[in-house]
Amino acid sequence: MLFDDSKPSHVIAHISDTHLLGGNRRLFSTVDIAGNLNRVLDRLRAGDQKIDALVFTGDLADVAEVDAYRWLREQVEPVAAELGAQIVWVMGNHDERIPYSRELFDDESDAVQDRVYDVGGLRIISLDTSVPGYHHGAITDEQRAWLAQELATPAQHGTVLAMHHPPLVAHKPLVRLIELENMDLLEAIVRGSDVRAIVAGHLHYSSFGNFAGIPVSVASATCYTVDLGADKSLLLSAVDGAQSIQLVHVYGDSVVTSIVPAEAYSQVSGYPATLQAMVETMTPDEIREMVSNKTSDFNTAEREQSADLS
Repeated sequence: MLFDDSKPSHVIAHISDTHLLGGNRRLFSTVDIAGNLNRVLDRLRAGDQKIDALVFTGDLADVAEVDAYRWLREQVEPVAAELGAQIVWVMGNHDERIPYSRELFDDESDAVQDRVYDVGGLRIISLDTSVPGYHHGAITDEQRAWLAQELATPAQHGTVLAMHHPPLVAHKPLVRLIELENMDLLEAIVRGSDVRAIVAGHLHYSSFGNFAGIPVSVASATCYTVDLGADKSLLLSAVDGAQSIQLVHVYGDSVVTSIVPAEAYSQVSGYPATLQAMVETMTPDEIREMVSNKTSDFNTAEREQSADLS
């Protein structure tokens, strides 16, 4: 396969804030939250990516209803089996530990929901940042000690830390009231460790940053999103649009995160998958000349089509 050496070792589908309701009810009576998630899963099934893990970073159910967790599991498990992907669930502030653990893990518990997954040598740690009865995030002393002990032994391909509350300062002052507290205590644990990326949710918009020298990617929501371009007359605006997930590609020396819209839009240009067969017969220099040279037949035809110059 051409460029085989540039393939990622792992690909993670990062999904967040589904906020599902029982009985297939719509959020705010209008948002088709179940339909949004199913469209995301269908896109992953139809795509050409080899997905190694489906990581859901919290707020799985909006009010922690049993039916919501059951429906989520019924939808996701068959897709994960088809993709050959590991499912990683993460607690959010809208989730409740007892129904979450009972319905998703068949192990009812009101204890902290921290778990470790080995995905082909890539360690994914699901860290529970929820605070019972509150919406802000926190990590207990016991959790920090446990995490430090876990990270003391590096994993073959490093670690991805999955949590609901991101260790980043929120753009909206209102949201800062419910962000992760005492981030500096987490920084002391992960800095210099084998944690290669941190994935989170909670904000309902895509965001990227750096924490303790580690890239942080915040996935938007599949339910509703926060419009950062809203009119200044609004303190915060939640909209039924721009829902998305992320694909996290783990390479030998880097981690690359990309946004994937939940909705499939009309195509205006593209290349058929059959083009790959032709590319496989060409040398790298021939491919570079075809794709990069502005005057190649390949690019000339595309330019004429896009600008209607024919």
